[in-house]
Amino acid sequence: MTLAGSIWPGVAALLWLLAAAACGVVATWLWRLVERFGPAARALAVALAATGFWALGCGLLGQEAALTAMAESGRNLGWLFALYRLFAVDGRLASVQPVRPMLYALGFVELVQAFAHALFGAASADQAPLAAYAFQSLTLLHLLLQIGGLVLVHNLYVGARAETRLLLRWPAGALLALWGFDLNYYTVAYLSHGMPEMLGALRSVAVLAAASTLAIGALTGRAQVNLRPSRAVTFQSLSLMLIGGYLIAMVALAQWLSWSGGNLAMSLQLGVVSAATVLGVAVIASARMRGWMRVMVAKHLFQHRYDYRSEWLRFTRTIAKPGGSDASLDQRVIRAVADMTDSPAGLLLTAGEGGRLELAARWQWPTAEVPGLALSAAQCRFFEQQGYVADLDELRAGRASAEATAAVPQWLRDEPRAWALVPLLHFEQLVGMIVLARPPHPRKLDWEDFDLLRVAGQQLASYLAEHAGQAALAEAGRFEDFNRRIAFVMHDIKNLASQLSLLARNAEQHSDNPEFQRDMMITLRNSSDKLHALLSRLSRYGSSAIETLQPVAADQVAARVAAQFQALHNVQLVEAAPCRVAAQADSLEQVLVHLVQNAVDASPVGAPVFVRVACEGLGGVIEVLDSGTGMSPEFIRTRLFKPFDSTKSGGFGIGAYEARELIRAMRGRLDVESCEGLGSRFTIHLPLYDAAELIDTLAAKRVA
Repeated sequence: MTLAGSIWPGVAALLWLLAAAACGVVATWLWRLVERFGPAARALAVALAATGFWALGCGLLGQEAALTAMAESGRNLGWLFALYRLFAVDGRLASVQPVRPMLYALGFVELVQAFAHALFGAASADQAPLAAYAFQSLTLLHLLLQIGGLVLVHNLYVGARAETRLLLRWPAGALLALWGFDLNYYTVAYLSHGMPEMLGALRSVAVLAAASTLAIGALTGRAQVNLRPSRAVTFQSLSLMLIGGYLIAMVALAQWLSWSGGNLAMSLQLGVVSAATVLGVAVIASARMRGWMRVMVAKHLFQHRYDYRSEWLRFTRTIAKPGGSDASLDQRVIRAVADMTDSPAGLLLTAGEGGRLELAARWQWPTAEVPGLALSAAQCRFFEQQGYVADLDELRAGRASAEATAAVPQWLRDEPRAWALVPLLHFEQLVGMIVLARPPHPRKLDWEDFDLLRVAGQQLASYLAEHAGQAALAEAGRFEDFNRRIAFVMHDIKNLASQLSLLARNAEQHSDNPEFQRDMMITLRNSSDKLHALLSRLSRYGSSAIETLQPVAADQVAARVAAQFQALHNVQLVEAAPCRVAAQADSLEQVLVHLVQNAVDASPVGAPVFVRVACEGLGGVIEVLDSGTGMSPEFIRTRLFKPFDSTKSGGFGIGAYEARELIRAMRGRLDVESCEGLGSRFTIHLPLYDAAELIDTLAAKRVA
């Protein structure tokens, strides 16, 4: 006997005992971690314990012992029960009726095998022909169990939802290691009419692999999914073809090994297994090879990973606002894209003034800090021209182009949950962008994700553009109705103003008392002036209302407005830098009065309202800041500047709209920043009077 022949049985026994210990430890651990594998946790623990008992028998008694054979049957029955419980992880017990008869049939096969082993083992001890027949029959039963079990494992994994696969891959991998190796073992045994000693000893390694896989699955839930099966029908057909091809290859290999004979056959068995292992490790270790194989398989062999029919039906149902849903269109737009990629949250950025993007809505993402200027006009042009779907993880890793990196703002790169950025293009115009949060089990976006997200973005952009058009038409209709109503009021007021003017002129000519005449004239003229001012304000809706701009001391206007409110509320002018802007004094004062009044209404009693005036670059800035109730991004976008939509009882809802239009007419801009529960800040930007002509010249050159 050689040295290797004397040492090998001891090494094999040690491996079996190590496998038994590993199964016992992991089984004890799984029994306590019931939340990891849900309803299948205890069943997996029992199956591992039965596997450990069988491994202990193999190490102490040998694989051919009757007690060990009975333990192997118990092991297989335990795994069949665990497999049945795994179907309940995502609630599929009621939808897998065809699987139950197969499970029962495999369980019956295993019971028959245990009974036949005990019967034939006792009856054929002295009968060589019967012993050979019993061996072949029992081996065929083993093969039937392994093939049926692997088909069930395949059905378990492929039929699960995407998020459930992340959990099921660990027990599926353990069963693949256990039954896959046994399929090799019993195939060689059947074709060579004897148990392969070397492969039999290596079964302990498969047991160790199964226990380790379940241990890793219990420890982690963050690894990426590398296995991406296609649609069920295609994959099942391919699976049957692969099993048939595998068996044919094993028959050819066994015949060749039988011709080789002797020690060479055992060496070749071990060599084939080792070569297959090295090849598998090489493929797994090479990220480039794995990526290439995934793309090639997905494109040319299998159907696509997405079931486009079901995805589009779900997409349409989400946008159509099913019964009971109170989410706005903006939130439904986010969710429609997030559902495709299993993203738990998202943001919608839409185009504001000057082509820049601003936050329009959030969906299940209240913690994201989005600045007022989410994306500049220059950054938007890149996405508009390229239609680029940004993988933010790739960008953070430095694997994106310089242009793409520059187009993604810093706040988005710093947001840890941000995962993907999807442009919404309508007729090659950027309507908005969707920011998707990282899924609970993230994965790398591939070509199919990019294609689907790009098409979904175009479809959603058309919805948003159509919604905006309908809103504009509805607003125009409300304006028309408002103008019809106000026309009567303006007519009456105009008549009254004419009568008062006439009365004043007659009083100047016919009053006998000069002093009374003087007082009456002053009173009537003041009333007339007020009525004419009211008419002027009622007629001023649009940018053409202010034709000429004058130098206005913004700090003095702010001081007058703050003084008007001192008796009513604590309004503080915290900074009043000398600032001469191009504006119209009465209009600017009217806007400030409205903004301060709104801030006072939103603030608690005694809470100060701050006003600040400063010069920044070529413009003047007036800020009104309060610590009141604040507003949501959706309210700012959909209601704040919408006329005839008032939160005040009896209000017209045109104050904020008129304020913004007046500032625009003075070639300025009104910005709003607000947070619910913290307060709001309204910022008026107006050009400095000395720089207004230069700004107009530069703007005219850009247009030309």
